Amino acid sequence: MNSSPPSSAPDTTQVLGACPHDCPDTCSMLTTVQNGVAIKVQGNPKHPHTDGALCTKVSRYPERTYHPDRLLHPLKRVGPKGAGRFERVSWDAALQDIAARLKTIADRGPDAAQAILPYSYAGTMGLVQGESIAARFFHQLGASLLERTICSTAGGEGLNHTLGAKVGMRVEFFAESKLILIWGSNSISSNLHFWRQAQIAKRNGAKLICIDPRQSETAEKCHEHIALLPGTDGALALALMHELIVNDWLDHDYLRQYTLGWDLLRERALQWSPERAAGLCGVTTEQIRSLAKDYGASAAGREPVAIRMNYGLQRVHGGGNAVRLIASLPALVGAWRHRAGGVLLSSSGAFPVQKATLQRPDLLAGKTPRSLNMSSIGDDLLRPASAAYGPTIEALIVYNSNPVAIAPDSSKVAQGFARDDLFTVVLEHFQTDTADYADYVLPATTQLEHWDVHSSYGHTDALLNRPAIAPLGEARPNTQIFRELAARMDFADPCFADDDLALCRQAYGEAVDFDELLANGFATLPTPQAPFAQGGFPTPSGKCEFFSARLAARGLDGLPDHVPNHEAFASSTLYPLAMISPPARNFLNSSFVNVESLRDMEGEPLLEMNATDAAVRAIQNGDIVRVFNARGEYRCKAKISSRARPGVVNGLGVWWRKLGLSGTNVNQLTSQNLTDLGGGPTFYDCLVQVAGA
Repeated sequence: MNSSPPSSAPDTTQVLGACPHDCPDTCSMLTTVQNGVAIKVQGNPKHPHTDGALCTKVSRYPERTYHPDRLLHPLKRVGPKGAGRFERVSWDAALQDIAARLKTIADRGPDAAQAILPYSYAGTMGLVQGESIAARFFHQLGASLLERTICSTAGGEGLNHTLGAKVGMRVEFFAESKLILIWGSNSISSNLHFWRQAQIAKRNGAKLICIDPRQSETAEKCHEHIALLPGTDGALALALMHELIVNDWLDHDYLRQYTLGWDLLRERALQWSPERAAGLCGVTTEQIRSLAKDYGASAAGREPVAIRMNYGLQRVHGGGNAVRLIASLPALVGAWRHRAGGVLLSSSGAFPVQKATLQRPDLLAGKTPRSLNMSSIGDDLLRPASAAYGPTIEALIVYNSNPVAIAPDSSKVAQGFARDDLFTVVLEHFQTDTADYADYVLPATTQLEHWDVHSSYGHTDALLNRPAIAPLGEARPNTQIFRELAARMDFADPCFADDDLALCRQAYGEAVDFDELLANGFATLPTPQAPFAQGGFPTPSGKCEFFSARLAARGLDGLPDHVPNHEAFASSTLYPLAMISPPARNFLNSSFVNVESLRDMEGEPLLEMNATDAAVRAIQNGDIVRVFNARGEYRCKAKISSRARPGVVNGLGVWWRKLGLSGTNVNQLTSQNLTDLGGGPTFYDCLVQVAGA
């Protein structure tokens, strides 16, 4: 929808859009366009969740779109891989060569296309510019499938096996809660519009408690901060259950009617005294007892108590089980009876996305390609062909992602991308670390230049994005690039002719009123206010499943438990410090790192260290340090800060490797070990040593 232009500027319009970035808030945006140029991006004041406010990052979106380093023409590599040397070529020449190379691989035999791998994630969260025509293309081709695990699969699996889906409280009702546990989240940085609701609750007398290894900006604004050690969230949740049981802060009627496996969970929780958990978590028994009393006694007094989890806590070996345990807590105290009670990690399960219509898995036509985990791309690119693994990866098409910077164990990732026999195509806005290794770089449009439809994992509104300006230079939407590749591969299915507006209409089918999206930019889903007040969980049993028969059928423990880190703390180890790598406040994963105004705010790559750990190593504030383990070394500047608790260092990320002091970033140190559920990465399950450089 274009609003009526202001009378003082007849050449100025405002265009409705949506933020495409990987954040729970999924804001509705207004782009002001003057003479065909986007001059301002702001939050849509008519969208209740956005309420006119955007984060610092996205409010600078025109700076990103018109960045002098923006890629505007197709490029072909002319130097060694990784050097970033390219020459300009035409779209026709690039697409013809790419199609010919892929066709040569695929024509070798019925399963030969499995040597081709797509690699994508959430550079855009859009349903159309993400996996629509792209997914159709790779399904028709019979390429290897990608398990898109890099962010949230452990937590998602935890929710699925407890609540039945990625569902929970409606975010707006946190404003009515009397106690909010903010667990594993720096909401001020990564969930700003939830934080607005939490602040309303706080002004109305609610207590806010932050549970996080780092003393984040959010932790500073809460009444209390519990700085547990990374990977011990499950143990803390079990100890809370122990205290809820022994003090009888339980809703016995809710447990009897609406849960499954309570007797088994009760027995396990009684093994976790506050004393046992305190030693493991690195907190005091008094903190655990006080937290349990705040939660249990408030709920027993019929006050609504709420938990806002985020994905930081599940990036360890036991991340899936930890989410299961935390997601079980509201059922113990009957918190779900209130619309302002319960838990929220993700609301994405509420969206009626027509995934099969968009992605067309039927185009596989009976083929069953292998699936490769994107979190293990470093090993997979270096793996030889075998009967168990299949063919060596010969071609890699990267879009909406920057794996050389963001994937774990990045020395192996870079080594794999540097293979001379690997044909790599990257769709991008900028010359990222990954683009430096490409054979072809194809310029993609930004959110201001294409159609898209969005869901959310932090609220329950569907959103539409209209193009506000014409594509700059020769940039093309992802959809158009894959359509044109499909034509050159002689893919004849009519689905490849669907234009972007048709795809937007297909995304939700009849489940969302598309005319409402066109008119307002958003449409609110009809979700219940208190979804589980009387049970009705979307699990097989219809109950909150403390015991999951589905997990037991896979040979796993059906009951959640604390699962120790892959890299367990030990005083005698060569690497005695735990390292977490939360996002720098002004970046979002590796996006926005090249926006100069935001990078100026961050300054340079930093490692936050507690004064005690720094003193033992004779490290002063501002020193250049070596952070290292058996996987590699990362050099950056030390910042002595109370944000880091003793025994834990915070390597703020994710900087592009090429902007680091030695051409690396924190992912030089992270491992390709996977989580207990969901096959997710374990970025925060990482031990290091730090020394002066």
